[in-house]
Amino acid sequence: MNKKIGNIFKGDKVVWMIFFFLCMVSIVEVFSASSGLTYKSQNYIGPIVYHAGTILVGVLVAIITLNIPCRYFKLMTPFLMLISAVTLLWVLLAGTKVGDAGRWISLFGFTFQPSEIAKGTIVLAVAQVLAAMQREDGADKNTFKWIMRLTLPACFLIGLENLSTAAMLFAVVYLMMFIGLVPIRQLAKLAAVIIIFVVFALSMVMLVGHDTSDEEAQLAQTEQVVEEQPKKKNAIEKMFHRADTWKSRIMKFGKPKPSPQEYDLDKDAQVAHANIAIVSSGVIGKGPGKSTERDFLSQAFSDFIYAIIIEELGIVGAFVVMCLYIFLLYRCARIASKCENNFPAFLAMGLGLLLVIQATFNMMVAVGLAPVTGQPLPLISKGGTSTIINCAYIGAILSVSRSAKMKKEDEVEEDRRS
Repeated sequence: MNKKIGNIFKGDKVVWMIFFFLCMVSIVEVFSASSGLTYKSQNYIGPIVYHAGTILVGVLVAIITLNIPCRYFKLMTPFLMLISAVTLLWVLLAGTKVGDAGRWISLFGFTFQPSEIAKGTIVLAVAQVLAAMQREDGADKNTFKWIMRLTLPACFLIGLENLSTAAMLFAVVYLMMFIGLVPIRQLAKLAAVIIIFVVFALSMVMLVGHDTSDEEAQLAQTEQVVEEQPKKKNAIEKMFHRADTWKSRIMKFGKPKPSPQEYDLDKDAQVAHANIAIVSSGVIGKGPGKSTERDFLSQAFSDFIYAIIIEELGIVGAFVVMCLYIFLLYRCARIASKCENNFPAFLAMGLGLLLVIQATFNMMVAVGLAPVTGQPLPLISKGGTSTIINCAYIGAILSVSRSAKMKKEDEVEEDRRS
């Protein structure tokens, strides 16, 4: 019996354990945080059955992916690049909008985010470029050029609708280039260009965007939209059509935090109730299913689920969840260090960085260390596309641990010393 189970759950056992615990936390916390959905639908078991089913599909996808030898991932790259390009253009031209963001595509009754596919595709492509252009003294100087040709168009298309995802993906690629020994001189120049670009982008957002953080301004703006004919937007306004949202988030984050007595729960409900959830948690929390702020947080099961985890599981539980992501990244690094070939090593590290940096974004937003970005907590937040694709990333990491040619222990030790 154990042998049969072992044949199914192949690959690195530590990664499997981390994956299992994250899925268990997800099922428990999403069930608790979905009170708003259950109230609206009057179906108390439906949302969690759907989420548990999504996780089961994700586990199945992970098992299928880990059984594909990692060398075959290279063959998928051209097709994934084509799919990513087509769907990213599609979502810009005819994407399904939620609020002011058009990030979803509806196809045959299914809705998915092309950016989720594009993230993994870029990591896969960058891993191949880094592996193919490695020399004895590091990466070839032309490596940087090829990686930028792949990354910049994708980040530009993603960033028009989802700036935080584009920034996160670019950060992952930058770290992969650093790990891949791309010349420091080129990385330093890129860092300088990034600083200039960020200053320019922030200037454009502050110039083009309107601060809609005031609830009365939002109401007035809504009434104006209803009463007046929609104005034609020029090219810059179309490109920065989410500038209002970005500016509001920047302005909110930059304002001095008011005292608890002066805090207006109506103007910034999400951040306010997330703070209340954290402050009321204590060391061990209120216990699973006993959150009170879940009823006031509109994205309690997604963007702000870490605040609910803190409220219910306390500082101890939040620390354990954070450590699970840290252990995942550490395990990816261990797997990468054992790989004899460069491609699987870069792929494992890239996917590990992708998952952990996104988790870091989400946790920082929940505790007030970063402006609201709309990034879900990987493998925990409620989601369809993101959950299944993140499970595929785990499957790819497991595939590397299972099928990549590994060094002997003495060789790994020697590399570590050098």
